Amino acid sequence: MRGAVGSLLVTFSLTCSFTIIKPQQAQLFHFSRISSSSSLLQSHFTPIKFYYSSQTTSITMGASKVSPDHFTGAWYSVPGLRLRDHRFTVPLDYSLAQQSPCITVFAREVVAAGKEDQQLPYLLYLQGGPGFESPRPTEASGWISKACEDYRLVLLDQRGTGLSTPLTTSSMLQVKSAQDLVDYIKHFRADNIVKDAEFIRKRIVPGGGPWSILGQSFGGFCAVTYLSYAPHGLSKVLMTGGTPPLGDGCTADANYRTCIKPILLQNEKYYKRFPEDIKIVQDIVQHLAESEGGGVPLPSGGILTPKGLQLLGLSGLGASTGFERLHYMLERAWDPVLVPGAQQRISYFFLNSFEKFLSFDTNPLYALLHEAIYCQGSSSRWSAHRIRAENEDKFDAIKAVREGRPVMFTGEMIFPWMFDELNALKPFKEAAHLLAEKEDWPPLYDIDTLKNNKVPVAAAAYYEDMFVNFQLAIEAESKIAGMRLFVTNEYMHSGLRDGPVHILEQLMGMLNGKKPLF
Repeated sequence: MRGAVGSLLVTFSLTCSFTIIKPQQAQLFHFSRISSSSSLLQSHFTPIKFYYSSQTTSITMGASKVSPDHFTGAWYSVPGLRLRDHRFTVPLDYSLAQQSPCITVFAREVVAAGKEDQQLPYLLYLQGGPGFESPRPTEASGWISKACEDYRLVLLDQRGTGLSTPLTTSSMLQVKSAQDLVDYIKHFRADNIVKDAEFIRKRIVPGGGPWSILGQSFGGFCAVTYLSYAPHGLSKVLMTGGTPPLGDGCTADANYRTCIKPILLQNEKYYKRFPEDIKIVQDIVQHLAESEGGGVPLPSGGILTPKGLQLLGLSGLGASTGFERLHYMLERAWDPVLVPGAQQRISYFFLNSFEKFLSFDTNPLYALLHEAIYCQGSSSRWSAHRIRAENEDKFDAIKAVREGRPVMFTGEMIFPWMFDELNALKPFKEAAHLLAEKEDWPPLYDIDTLKNNKVPVAAAAYYEDMFVNFQLAIEAESKIAGMRLFVTNEYMHSGLRDGPVHILEQLMGMLNGKKPLF
């Protein structure tokens, strides 16, 4: 980030070594280049300097403050809320400390309007994903409004997302090789997200005291990592649809196997709601299978195949309004025949909607790290692909059409062929295969610490959740001391968005004594 204020030039670099030199009239901050055997680090991190004419180690620019590792912006407003931005310079690799290249991590502080100066407890929000940024509030509504009744909310853009040195389809093209990319993004899992959170907590919570955290989906996985390795930084933990499978090695297989039944159930419920869509989907599958190359071109340059079509279950079956959104896409699947004898074509509207429905072009880290979030000292070996193969009799779209059965959509699964068929993912195919075979993943959870946990924990588990299986939440409860479960079939995976007041009041009540223990 670079900006000028009068004659003041400020430039922030992406390396971490920090020295101060004091010439007669100015101080020089020099972020020095780090030598490393990694070609990525040698090629992409260069020395950058900034000067200022003060004897202190911070700069005040109007309502903003800059210090070596923390920039705080001015307060601003959206209806009902006051917000300010924080940017932190943190190590890419905490194990190297000051010898590591650095990245920027962004967090947005949010309070109810008029509460900027009140002494409120802090609540850190950890977004689902991996690879998705925190929400951008436009008004005081939903769970954010509810949380701000009692808390100073911190919306963290997890490293690699949003404004936290985002790893996008364009930025990752700067990396020279697939192995360099793997060596870089291996630092973007829950273990380092927790280290970032601790870095931030010590700088914004008065006295460096503990804060509460709210983890949605993958954010709940991060919360359990937090409980494992930095419980001293926590006062309360809330999780919604995000209790991870706790086991040795890579637990992706266990997760996908337990999710097959809920996925099939959601398909069944969908077709009961919209029975005419059975024929529409069958016709699309047949058209794709009979097209040259086994599919039709997508607007971005990829190809839509029968198995690609089944990916619509990811967003269409597991969250509120997903059924409706999927149905309204399917009802516009075909172009009208304007000229007698013209060939039937899948509409541009549908093809464009398909790509937007998946969002891999804007959040590629989700596809690259999705199975790695389950791995500890073991590789995933394309877990979802293998588990689907075990159930191919249920998910073979072409066979289903041939036999007159409804075509089953898949759930939250990433497959190797997606890096051939989806244009946004094609440049990262080799890196994806290397990640799938990578075995030396560090641990994410400490079972002994969790069994002796002293931090109050409450978690919402959704009975028909097809993303994070209910059974795995039950098993995790037995391994996290003091954890209390709120089990409901009233909501799907998006319960925090759909019933924010109910969900948060229930979880908070379980921790503050307002809800009975039994």
